[in-house]
Amino acid sequence: MKKIMLSAVPLATLCLAVSLYSCNPKADKGTEATTQTDSLKYNTTVDGKAVTLYTLKNANGATVTITNYGGRIVSLLVPNKDDKLTDVVLGYDSIGAYRKKGEPFFGALIGRYGNRIGKGKFTLNGEQYTLQLNDGPNTLHGGTDGFYAKVWDAKQVDGKKLELAYVSKDGEAGYPGKLDVKVVYTLTDDNALQIDYTATTDKATVVNLTNHAYFNLNGEGNKSILDHELMIAADAITPVDSTLIPTGKLLPVAGTAFDFTKAKTIGKSIEETNEQLKFGKGYDHNFALNKHDDKTPDATVKSALTGIKMEIYTSEPGLQFYSGNFLTGADKDGKGGKSYPFRSAICLETQHFPDAPNHPNFASTELKPGQTYKTSTTYKFSK
Repeated sequence: MKKIMLSAVPLATLCLAVSLYSCNPKADKGTEATTQTDSLKYNTTVDGKAVTLYTLKNANGATVTITNYGGRIVSLLVPNKDDKLTDVVLGYDSIGAYRKKGEPFFGALIGRYGNRIGKGKFTLNGEQYTLQLNDGPNTLHGGTDGFYAKVWDAKQVDGKKLELAYVSKDGEAGYPGKLDVKVVYTLTDDNALQIDYTATTDKATVVNLTNHAYFNLNGEGNKSILDHELMIAADAITPVDSTLIPTGKLLPVAGTAFDFTKAKTIGKSIEETNEQLKFGKGYDHNFALNKHDDKTPDATVKSALTGIKMEIYTSEPGLQFYSGNFLTGADKDGKGGKSYPFRSAICLETQHFPDAPNHPNFASTELKPGQTYKTSTTYKFSK
């Protein structure tokens, strides 16, 4: 039997083999993770395909873990104002919890169509397509057979880049065309998580890909995000009906609770008497982003408690701001046995507009054979 020379094994490899953060190389410098994730609880098989947990880490100690089940961001640790690593995304300790019925898409890749399609129907090139209904009378995040519940093929390029691929068959969840999808997660040395999406099809279809991370910059498990200061560079939203389907119009935000063109706390206006807030039980709306150069953030969020700031840059025309209104905290099944109560996280999903296939005045989400769907979003963290 050969002797194993531990001194020849890279520290990062040993850390992953034992427990994802239990031997953080920066711990001696007073830096610590606020959650512990046992990678062994992610090693399983789903639908005959291997599932595991992948780790990206940069020179600053910032760390993101991603499972190829649903392409989900399980944890995202970034330095706070005291240089302590803080996990800023909600999630679970094991794959089993992500597979529960009614699970709220924690950290998932969303497709084929992020957000809602009214009545689960759309017409493309004269043919009507019927989708799976999973949100009252509507289709949400691809339906009951969405990308969030698929096992993606994974390739870890290096310590800071993970490539995920999935082939969606023609007719899957009701969508036309075989869609070849590739998503690349890259953790940069300036503490930014970049997500690049590409897709091709063999038949005209609709595509709207995004990520559904739930953020709490106070640290996941903190009871509220109402103290977060938010800026969204958008002069209008797409107002919705009572089932959260866009009316097709644009509504200026000036003078309303939806005006985040200048930073304000999320809690400042969320309880105002407003029909749109009533429909969403708070904020759950698409913001029509203003056009500008790619060096200006489309949105900025900051926590006074931790000092963590997150800037969002995207090539997409819209941003869904959801204030965690349907989280209940009923179960203590979050990471470390935590509960995630009402409004304890926000989602900022970059996207084309909801229900765009049914609104010709919205930017088209059609993808044709020979074309390549390509979009990118970056979440950059600082303190």
